[in-house]
Amino acid sequence: MAADVHNKGVTWDTMNGSLAPVDRLRSDRSDSPTPGLVEGTEPGAGQEHAQHMFVHAQSFEDLTADSESNPDSELTGSSNSALVDSEEGETKEEEQRGGADNEEEQKEPEEEKQEVQSGVRLKEEDVTSEAWRRHRKHVFVLSEAGKPIYTRYGTEEALSTTMGVMMALVSFVEAEKNIIRSIHADGCRVVFLHKSPLVLVGVSRSSQSDRELSRELQYVYYQIVSLLTLTQLNHVFQHKQNYDLRRLLAGSEHLTDSLLRLLDRDPGLLLNAVMSLPLASSARDVVSASLQAAKAKSLVFSILLAGNRLVTLVRKKDQYLHHMDLHLLFNLVGSSSSFREGEGWTPICLPKFNTAGFFHAHISYLEPKSDLCLILVSTDREDFFNLSDCKRRFLERLRKRSAYQALQEALRTPTYPVSQVGIPELWHFVYKSKSSGLYTSPELPVPYQREEEHERLIGLYRYLHSCLHHPTRPLRSVYRCGDTENLFAWATSGFELYLCFSPLGTKALAMSAVTKLLKWIRKEEDRLFILNPLTY
Repeated sequence: MAADVHNKGVTWDTMNGSLAPVDRLRSDRSDSPTPGLVEGTEPGAGQEHAQHMFVHAQSFEDLTADSESNPDSELTGSSNSALVDSEEGETKEEEQRGGADNEEEQKEPEEEKQEVQSGVRLKEEDVTSEAWRRHRKHVFVLSEAGKPIYTRYGTEEALSTTMGVMMALVSFVEAEKNIIRSIHADGCRVVFLHKSPLVLVGVSRSSQSDRELSRELQYVYYQIVSLLTLTQLNHVFQHKQNYDLRRLLAGSEHLTDSLLRLLDRDPGLLLNAVMSLPLASSARDVVSASLQAAKAKSLVFSILLAGNRLVTLVRKKDQYLHHMDLHLLFNLVGSSSSFREGEGWTPICLPKFNTAGFFHAHISYLEPKSDLCLILVSTDREDFFNLSDCKRRFLERLRKRSAYQALQEALRTPTYPVSQVGIPELWHFVYKSKSSGLYTSPELPVPYQREEEHERLIGLYRYLHSCLHHPTRPLRSVYRCGDTENLFAWATSGFELYLCFSPLGTKALAMSAVTKLLKWIRKEEDRLFILNPLTY
């Protein structure tokens, strides 16, 4: 298959850490008899001369690498620190911020109150009960002084002694000039992540590896940083080591709860990718151009979401968004329906962009009952009315065009059935284009629509992903037979593909299905991916 794609006469250049194919290979990819295996030629890679929307790296490991020591290194282009509000001298303002958030949350509609009440029941759970122990995964956050900050189940007060023991373990090992990574005992994995001034602990009975659990703890850490900034965190604990951080995080626990649910159910967080809304490329280009025209001097990112799918993203030239930051924005919007009440204005730190300061986000829905949410990310805290005018101009421009009707139609069918591919034995798949940072996946078939089965399927994909990205023995492909389904995963320099088949299928069938599926994705890539992202 690779022989059909590779051209020995084609050279490759590497600039700024990104693999950049020459124009000749770009133009040849659409005529290739098989989809490209090389980055830049795979289905969903984007049109010739198209810009990346996201921070780009040559490997998944580079993309997910933690760079706390140099947060600005996440961005290719101009300095991040010049774009965001500095946190120096703003401690008092941020302590008041929690109160402002609480006032907004008092406006929640009934449906969100029901979700909150459900979360309250879990928080009130008896931590000495067998039901509490039987939870598949626990997450704890504490300060270096052993002060409880967050627990997924139960109350922080009831677990203060347990968290004190956790901190004692960390301190004891570090006193010997070492680092505690994990403990395996009695079918449990206890994973530690020390990100000064916080300590995060995950306890799991699942099949997840230490590395996967550590990545999930990093998401939780970045969720906290997005609310406060790392500068604020360090400032608070430098002045008072045993400070109770829950005072600053009051009312935000539901964001972390929601993020942990996403980690269990959304393959995008596993793949470090985002799913785009299936939409005709002509309509998407009009939407992007309308968003590009409604710009302001302080705007850095303009993002249009449809539920948990990306419609388009327009960014300032030379500024790139990291997938983790976009997932945190998804979580912020999806966790609170208060944004449906009107136009929201909230400070938010994008920690993979810069941990030291806040952007200011204008968040609003295009229509009260629509799933279309517009996020305008600005560097100016006083720019609310200007960005509100940007939204008005975007909406006026869009409504004059037929693309708006196409967008409304796409919202009625935000996904597609796997039967469109035309492979009867194929039940489900997840395909990620490494160049674009986008992935596509059909709706879940009946066997996986129950919550438990959905999470089990994501768990199977997570296992395949861990095989492909093993730190010392990575595999290029995996075929796994099971009683209820067969699975296949394949990673190339251009894409990652995860397939779920009928248990009656064979390996030969899986191989032939891969070629057919990739050709179908190539045929539909204009609709499934954002091939021509724009900049200001």
